[in-house]
Amino acid sequence: MTTEPTRRFNTAGVCNPLEHYMIPAVPRIPDISDMIDGKFYFIIHAPRQSGKTTCLTALTDRINSDGRYYAVNCSLAYLRDTADDEKAMGQIVDQIDAGLRLSKVDEIRKLAFSFDTEPYMAKAGTKVRLMLNDLCQALNRDLVIFFDEADCLRDEPLIKFLVQIRDGYLYRSDEPAARFPRSLALVGMRDIRDYLYTVRPVEKSTGLASPFNVKEKSLSLTDFTREEIETLYGQHTADTGQVFEPEAVYRAWHWTEGQPWLVNALAKDVISKRIKNDFSRHVTAADIDLAAYDMMLSGATHLDSLMERLKEPRVRKVIEPVIAGADSLPKDVLDDIGYVIDLGLLKTDSDVTVSLRPSNPIYGELIARAMSREIQSEMPLTLAGRWMDGTRLDMDGLLKAFQVYWRENSDANEKSKTEGGSTLSLVDDLQNLVDERIAQVLGSFGASYNEQIQRGFLDTISGNMTGFARESYPHIVLFAFLQRVANGGAQVLREYALGKTRVDICVIYKDIRYPVELKIKGVQSLENSLEQLSGYMDRCSSSAGWLVVFDRDLKKPWSEKITWDTVVREGKTIRLVGC
Repeated sequence: MTTEPTRRFNTAGVCNPLEHYMIPAVPRIPDISDMIDGKFYFIIHAPRQSGKTTCLTALTDRINSDGRYYAVNCSLAYLRDTADDEKAMGQIVDQIDAGLRLSKVDEIRKLAFSFDTEPYMAKAGTKVRLMLNDLCQALNRDLVIFFDEADCLRDEPLIKFLVQIRDGYLYRSDEPAARFPRSLALVGMRDIRDYLYTVRPVEKSTGLASPFNVKEKSLSLTDFTREEIETLYGQHTADTGQVFEPEAVYRAWHWTEGQPWLVNALAKDVISKRIKNDFSRHVTAADIDLAAYDMMLSGATHLDSLMERLKEPRVRKVIEPVIAGADSLPKDVLDDIGYVIDLGLLKTDSDVTVSLRPSNPIYGELIARAMSREIQSEMPLTLAGRWMDGTRLDMDGLLKAFQVYWRENSDANEKSKTEGGSTLSLVDDLQNLVDERIAQVLGSFGASYNEQIQRGFLDTISGNMTGFARESYPHIVLFAFLQRVANGGAQVLREYALGKTRVDICVIYKDIRYPVELKIKGVQSLENSLEQLSGYMDRCSSSAGWLVVFDRDLKKPWSEKITWDTVVREGKTIRLVGC
């Protein structure tokens, strides 16, 4: 007699795929045990929706069950909008008390209900330190405390908090009057470098060498491995009998590269929406691929909030060169690179030729879409679906149309009308009209003349402000153009990374793949570009490909830039598209 698999349902009677399944959390924070045993204070950082809180809960439970130390988890999320430092310190005391009261350990919970926090409220500037000192005296084991969402603290509240933690750390001992947590972690999205950026954006001083001297090490949560995804999905199979085919697991790994929220979201989409909880159906690679495409099209709260970060200047100046496949980044963006990595948007690659790229293909596609959305919205709706006849995509016709669009609308060479009615290139305008009036106009944007030119504010003079760096603008415009056309039923997938000196695009229509490669003229030889595209065509299983080369020489006439040639290499036909 067979037994029906146990199925987990929420209160509405709907199955929640993977909601109750877990990969062991503690191993995802390497060296955590050594940090605690060594009495260190440290940082735990990871992107949003990567499982930090889940890991903290599991870690707290494990420490308490081991019986050597007590562990308490305290959230500072409620302090996000608190600017008054003394009010913030009082709120931290309240949150420590809340963490005690929510503990699963009887001794800690009983202590919380007998612990009076009111006396600390009158202790200006020392509330947190004194409470932690008294708390450690009252416990019969060393205390480990985690401050989750610590990066909600900013400016003066952050400084006051860290100074108290540092003082308690420096002067702690086994003497009752100097007892302090054995180990303490600040947990959030940011590494130590960004706490420093937040504390001292305008040369604020704590009066100490650094409030971060307590920080021994920064730890980060690892993403799921391919094997862990297989284990996670396997738990669902054991619970329901529903099988994830091996290729489906591989595709989930391909699209997410182990990002925990995405791994779960893909499975949830397939099981709940596509298969509609029919556990007799196998989950296939095609199911996972379609769920990934839908996720890139529709987005989600987590994804939308992540993409909002692209509006931050320090994020854009790292992301845009990556989108353009630039050789390198400016030397002054080291902290910004770390910040973008901590947000989870980009990751470093072990491949020495590719040092920085999107964290996974889904994020890469979402970044490209988000960056080109504004430009795409200005394009005619009539572009959608053109050059598609229901069976094939006329890529030649599409890219010839793009050449026309680029000539008429590009940032550095857009034609602007003079008062006399004649037309001059933007370069000529700037050469002939840079007088005091124009300098004032440029200055109104809050940066020097040269800085405005470098950041692409040439577009503003021509009435087409995009705010993109000049180097990345051609790529973003072509992204937008292809996406507008693709709205008629094609898919556009992009591959880009710092150091590639190119961007690879694959347009898919009716299961036919159309490989396109983007280059900036002069960055690499034509021969190397053709060789790279030929390799990309092999990956796409295509005998035809298109190499789009943008010539950014402001002095060269359009008649020399807009070109169209054909090259045949090893049986492959390559169109050379000059822009």
